[in-house]
Amino acid sequence: MDRTTCKILVLDDDAFTRNLHATVLANLGFQQVATCASGQEALGTLDDARTSPSVILVDLNMPGMDGVEFVREIVDRGYTGRLILVSGESERTLKSAHALVKAHRIDVLGSFSKPVSPALLDAALNKADTANSTWRPAARKSYGAVELHQGIQNGELINHYQPKVSLSTGQVTGVETLVRWRHPLDGLVYPEQFIPEAESYGLIDALTRAVLVQAFTDAATWRAAGLELSVAVNVSMDNLTALDFPDFVSEQARLKGLQPASIILEVTESQLMKDLRAPLEILTRLRLRRFRLSIDDFGTGHSSLAQLRDLPFDELKIDRGFVHGARHNETLRAIFLASLGLARQLGMETVAEGVEDSDDADFLRSTCCDQAQGYFFARPMAATQVEAGVRAYSSMPGLAIVDATALLT
Repeated sequence: MDRTTCKILVLDDDAFTRNLHATVLANLGFQQVATCASGQEALGTLDDARTSPSVILVDLNMPGMDGVEFVREIVDRGYTGRLILVSGESERTLKSAHALVKAHRIDVLGSFSKPVSPALLDAALNKADTANSTWRPAARKSYGAVELHQGIQNGELINHYQPKVSLSTGQVTGVETLVRWRHPLDGLVYPEQFIPEAESYGLIDALTRAVLVQAFTDAATWRAAGLELSVAVNVSMDNLTALDFPDFVSEQARLKGLQPASIILEVTESQLMKDLRAPLEILTRLRLRRFRLSIDDFGTGHSSLAQLRDLPFDELKIDRGFVHGARHNETLRAIFLASLGLARQLGMETVAEGVEDSDDADFLRSTCCDQAQGYFFARPMAATQVEAGVRAYSSMPGLAIVDATALLT
């Protein structure tokens, strides 16, 4: 971000705060800083390309048009810049507004109590340095049923694996399987671009089975090399309504020489339907065969407690939305600890998702959570990188796996 040309707008009805933030920005080297005292006035700057800002500091609580209404207005006008939210309201209100702006698909560089310190403001604005100042999420390409079916049949799906680390020993205990599509024209395609289509076209069962077979094959390869890792695979509702699914999983494990206890089948909480008869039968049969069952993204659905009561899960994965930043956020911390306590009382293993920094990791260790995964430990990696990455991590405690693999490539 060129601080001499980047246009920043400070929107705040309080004159002192408005001028203070403008002064701070000027001291940080930004030479084109404008101020507005009302949302209506600020909207006028968006109509002219010469004055339209790349970044807007928005106060949430303003008379007339409040900050939330202002966000809705700029979305309707197709604003493509970034926002920084500031407020004198509670942290929970600020977080709610942050989530709302993200839901509108506008990039939020930060959300802070006012007045914002120069250091926080500088750090937030530095986030924009790696991308164009008119950032907008890329349009998602849609894939048709025939193309996706051919991709599955042609073996174009590949698995990447994200390590899971024991928080008590620091050792890698297993991996979660994350599918990618090696598209012949588009290159590496991520799951959010094709999983919804697979579900709507009735292809998700075939896709999951292909992912599972490859995961079991990779697990057998690691085991032959002396690496004992549990392997987690996400399963869909279509799998949980296919009565032959337990037999399929059992047979694939037998063919690869894997023990059922080393295989974890993850079910996303929000997928579970009201009619649990078929899923309950299939999950119970899998559990009787000693496969492990995990409820994924816990806390994001609407019937969590009923599912824990009725389904034979033995692992609970706490959603990243309640993990990252929980050390410093009272609300997130309360939800995380409640989920952790519930899992302990039910005799379930706990896995924290979305660990992004040392603060997250230190907080989790203090809670005695069992395992964790996230970018702080490792990004997803190809199957061929797993053995080297895990061994390097074991020989150099404290070094992130993503860094350890880099040393060996």
